[in-house]
Amino acid sequence: MFYKDDRLALFIDGSNLYAATKALGFDIDYRLLRQEFERRGKLLRAYYYTALLENDDYSPLRPLVDWLQYNGYSLVTKPAKEFTDPMGRRKIKGNMDIELCVDAMELADRMDHAVLFSGDGDFRPLVEALQRRGVKVSVVSTVKSQPPMISDDLRRQADNFIELDALREVIGRPPRDHQPVAT
Repeated sequence: MFYKDDRLALFIDGSNLYAATKALGFDIDYRLLRQEFERRGKLLRAYYYTALLENDDYSPLRPLVDWLQYNGYSLVTKPAKEFTDPMGRRKIKGNMDIELCVDAMELADRMDHAVLFSGDGDFRPLVEALQRRGVKVSVVSTVKSQPPMISDDLRRQADNFIELDALREVIGRPPRDHQPVAT
């Protein structure tokens, strides 16, 4: 439940949200997402967390990151670590959990409602800590994917669960098809 006078902050776990929307078959229009939550309350801050590869000449995330920075989002990035797993596959690791938690706790005294865009169960202690400080917490993720993208513990701890698929018509756009269109 949102109240017009609630001071809101959005905490977007970029890789987790990307995986959830991909599983549901749509992309987010971040302008519409911001407008939707400005409509629901007084938006203090919209954070977006992602790790970026340093050594890539071009990252597919770069246009999004640049757009978000110019359009009212607070970007929190750090270099991703690249490694090869035991099976010889190239893997990228860039966990942003600590940065998100620190920002949320620093803002706790100035917000009434935190909106966490992640289904990662590691955030359950954060949700609990924010609640102890009187902050309502809504979690945005999905149970409609196979498997569900939200941890059951996180969903139970949150004051409110928002099904990402239910926001599709409000904040979504069809996924970009990178294949040429036949004429």
